[in-house]
Amino acid sequence: MSVADTDTRESASPRLGRLARSRIVQFLGLSALPATIALAQAARDPSNPVEAEPGIPVKDQLVVEKCGSCHTADAKGNLSRISWVRTTPEGWAQVIHRMSRLNGLSISPVEAKAVIRSLSATHGLAPEEAKPVMYLPEHRLIDETNIPNETIRQSCASCHAFAQPLSWRRSKAEWSLLRNLHVALYSQADAQYRRAVDDPSQPAPAPGATKPLPVEVAMDYMNKHAPLATPEWSAWQARVQSSKLGGRWLVSASLPGKGKYVGEMVLAPAASGDDYSTTISLKSLADGSTLTRKGKGLVYTGYAWRGTSASGPEGARPDAPEDHETRETMWFSPDRKSAEGRWFWGDYKEFGFDVKLTRASAEPTVTAVMPGGLKIGTKGATVRLYGDAFPAGLKAADIDLGKGVMVSKVVSASPGEAVLTVDVAADATVGAHDVGIGSSVLAAALPVYRKVDYLKVAPDSAIARLGGSEKHTPGYQQFEAIGYDNGLDGKPYTADDVAIGPVDASWSMEEFQTVYYDDDTSYVGKLSDKALFTPAMDGPNPARKWGRNNYGEVWVVATAKTEKDALGKPLTAKSFMVVSVPAYKRWDQPEVAK
Repeated sequence: MSVADTDTRESASPRLGRLARSRIVQFLGLSALPATIALAQAARDPSNPVEAEPGIPVKDQLVVEKCGSCHTADAKGNLSRISWVRTTPEGWAQVIHRMSRLNGLSISPVEAKAVIRSLSATHGLAPEEAKPVMYLPEHRLIDETNIPNETIRQSCASCHAFAQPLSWRRSKAEWSLLRNLHVALYSQADAQYRRAVDDPSQPAPAPGATKPLPVEVAMDYMNKHAPLATPEWSAWQARVQSSKLGGRWLVSASLPGKGKYVGEMVLAPAASGDDYSTTISLKSLADGSTLTRKGKGLVYTGYAWRGTSASGPEGARPDAPEDHETRETMWFSPDRKSAEGRWFWGDYKEFGFDVKLTRASAEPTVTAVMPGGLKIGTKGATVRLYGDAFPAGLKAADIDLGKGVMVSKVVSASPGEAVLTVDVAADATVGAHDVGIGSSVLAAALPVYRKVDYLKVAPDSAIARLGGSEKHTPGYQQFEAIGYDNGLDGKPYTADDVAIGPVDASWSMEEFQTVYYDDDTSYVGKLSDKALFTPAMDGPNPARKWGRNNYGEVWVVATAKTEKDALGKPLTAKSFMVVSVPAYKRWDQPEVAK
């Protein structure tokens, strides 16, 4: 033992003794106080908040068996911590992962699935609570516009999506404990919670008052907007039934880079009532090809679909849906008449159908329209309506395409498709028109436009991941060029602009200049003529200056092949893309779909 060690330990000993005596005195003093005062002091301790709200009892014996050894039960059947939170199936799966890794929970996959299903039913989210954050389990990369201010962005959305905390409902004490958990597990959290934020939306503190910490602002927001008890959850608990989704559903889908699809999904109930086997048939409206799939799914909390489907053995084409099993995440409306969501695949969930389902009935239903838009003044245009139960002897007078768009002839009609000849008046209203057959209306389905005024590349910002080595697979990115009309106000980039649909374009990459020797376009990967970006290999590249990885930042540029601006030059648009290293850590809960 060194002299320094000896000195430190000897000098520390009296301090430790005084600290221990101080703790004993504090404990004795606290025990002598009236119970109400003791509880009040404990409640002020942020590391040990006292639960003051009514909990949600846990009645499932498997949940009690697996969770009750650590989460103690009270006389009302509440389990500590668990009874004061609600979340999605993915949220409960995250909890089970964490309990297994950090606290030694022993649970089989079958038991875990049953626990997730049980807690999602009794401690889940109402449909109205889940819908605004569906983009998280759908694995969509979006710009979150629901973050109220920069202070909350720093506290709650610097490391993960804001949808992560918004996917939970917690008591006030539980929100406080979640803050403590972050400080304990993630070294940067405490600094993040305290770092000053330039946020003009926050009011100045009163004279003599201290400006609240960012984490305190965040806690106030979450307690107000995501409390444990909500009217939505109370109402849903009274309404919820077994899902009863069996039968035929009409599918309208779009797949970036491949266009629109129509078809059907047949759900066959299994013994439990919330489990289903599925048969899916889709037709591409771009090339007429067909796609059939078999799968299975289950419904959580009466509305939350999680499933899988496949067309056959796994294939090699990264962007081909027939080559891959897809995971399905959908939100069914409480009236069980419609659903929407995403069917996705890829190691980074970068490919996926955007889907809408409508329950088939005896009434006519319109699910899709082709082409994507009609130009004013067009005569004799061919328009195809897709759907179900179109009436025999369909007449032009039965079809409504909105002001200034007249059906001059029904060329052919079957129960699932009608081919029309259409004239568009020179004074037709510019905008997205409803399409109706009888009482069935497909809202905002037919864009009517004057001209393609500008393009946007979708997505307007993107991330791809290097890959291809033995350990890491690539993260691809599919782009599209979307044409827009300026709308009624004649100004671009305003709320009334009309999205016309994909425009035929040629594709290239340009440097996003950050340093004078930028050469990213030569190394990051390749962009196909169909706008599919394939990243380069991960790992150091000896051919690159300083042996760097193939990462970089580039512009993805679309140049319209036929559409031109006022000067006669082809319309162009750009998307910013970061080509990054592989994601070495990933958060996902695929088991909820199995």
